Amino acid sequence: MGYQIQSTYCWYNNGKQIVKMYFLNHVPFTFDELADDANTNLDLLRIADKERTYDPEDLYKSSFYLIDEQCHPMLFDLEIDNPEEMPEDYNSDCLPD
Repeated sequence: MGYQIQSTYCWYNNGKQIVKMYFLNHVPFTFDELADDANTNLDLLRIADKERTYDPEDLYKSSFYLIDEQCHPMLFDLEIDNPEEMPEDYNSDCLPD
């Protein structure tokens, strides 16, 4: 059994913007910025309002935790059960050998 990637829409940067946050087994590791009008999209607002708000420091700490454990999915070759859930701009060919 490998790792699971999850994603959801949440508030980021002191609640200033909605982003699509990516998680490895519920630990955030990166996000995608959304279009400027995302903060006015009622569907995204409903989702983000139910989720935790993340700040840059939160993402910094969790990313370094994953790096320290050699489990950051964008830096290390991991057995991921659902790789199709990785961020759109992710390219596994860029992983170090």
